Amino acid sequence: MKAKLQAEQRQSQLTKPTGALGDLEQIAIQLASLQSTAHPQIQQPWISVFAGDHGVVEENISAYPQAVTRQMLQNFASGGAAISVIAKHHQAHLQVIDCGTVGDVYDYIGVERHCIRAGTANFAKQTAMSESECAAALQLGKDSVDLAKSNDADVFIAGEMGIGNTCSASALACLLLNESAEQLTGVGTGINNEQLQHKIAVIDRAAKLHQSHTDNDVFKILAAVGGLEIAAMTGAYLRCAQIGLPIIVDGFISSVAALCAIRIQPQVREWMLFGHQSAEYGHQRILKELNAQPILNMNLRLGEGSGAGAALSMIQLACVLHNQMATFAEAAVSGDKVAH
Repeated sequence: MKAKLQAEQRQSQLTKPTGALGDLEQIAIQLASLQSTAHPQIQQPWISVFAGDHGVVEENISAYPQAVTRQMLQNFASGGAAISVIAKHHQAHLQVIDCGTVGDVYDYIGVERHCIRAGTANFAKQTAMSESECAAALQLGKDSVDLAKSNDADVFIAGEMGIGNTCSASALACLLLNESAEQLTGVGTGINNEQLQHKIAVIDRAAKLHQSHTDNDVFKILAAVGGLEIAAMTGAYLRCAQIGLPIIVDGFISSVAALCAIRIQPQVREWMLFGHQSAEYGHQRILKELNAQPILNMNLRLGEGSGAGAALSMIQLACVLHNQMATFAEAAVSGDKVAH
C-alpha cells in the first residue's frame, strides 16, 4: 500500500496535467502496488503456452481439423507462430507445454510433453475429464509458474492452443455465469453463421447435461466441460497470486480461466492486468464479470497469449514514463495552476 501511495504521489509530480496519461498512469500505479516499489518495471517476462485437444470437435464446431493443435506446437517451438515472434521481440522466455493432445508420440525440440490424456472426451456426451485429470492439469500450471519464478520472471503470461477451445470456454462461461450459450458463443477460428448456430446448440445441450451434477462447483465445472490447457491456465493464475507474480491475462479463453481462478480464490483478481478485449463475442461479457479494464482493443482473436504480449509493450511504456519523466521540481516547471 505504501508503494502504491508513493507511485500516486510521483504521478502527481510529473511534468503533465494530473491524469493526462490516463490508463498509462493507472497501469504504473497498479504494478507499483503489486511489485511493492515506487519504481515498477518489467524486465523478465515469462510466457507459457498450454496446449490441449478437445473431444467436442467431433461435433463439427471448428473451422480447422484437430491435427492443427499438434502442428502449431511445432510452430511455437520453431519460432514461426505469432507468440514466438512476440516473445523474441520482448526477450521473454517462451515455454510450450503439451497438456494432452491427440496423435502419435513425437519429439519436438522445445515442447514439453505432459500427456495427461490424449485430449478431453466429448463434453456434449460425457464429462471432459476425470477430477484427477483436472487436478493434474492444474498442477501443470502451478509447476510452470514455479519455474518462471525460479528464473526471476517479473510478469507471467499464459497462452493457449487447442482446436475447439473457444467451444470449451463458452461452455465453462455458461455454467459459471448461468447464462445461455447465445450470449457467450462466438465464431472462434472463423465458422459461418450456420455453423455458429450449431455450435450454440451443442454448448446449450452440454450445459444442460452437466448443470445438475456440477452444482456451481468450479472444479467440477472445469472437469465437466473444460480443457486440459484451460485447467492448466487456471492453476497457473492461482499460483501466481500465491507467490506474488503479476499476470497479464490474454483473450476470451484466458479470461474464462481467470474467472475460474477467481471463483476458486477471489484474491487472484488483484494480481491481474487484462491485455485486451478480443473480437470473440463472449469476451466483453467475461471482462464485465471480472470488472476488468482491458489495455488494448484491436480486434485480435488469435489466442496463444498474443494479445497479452501486445499489451506488454504498453505496460513497459507505462513503467518507463512513470520512472523517467521529470518532476516539476526537477524540470523547474511551475506545477501550480494559474488562477483566472
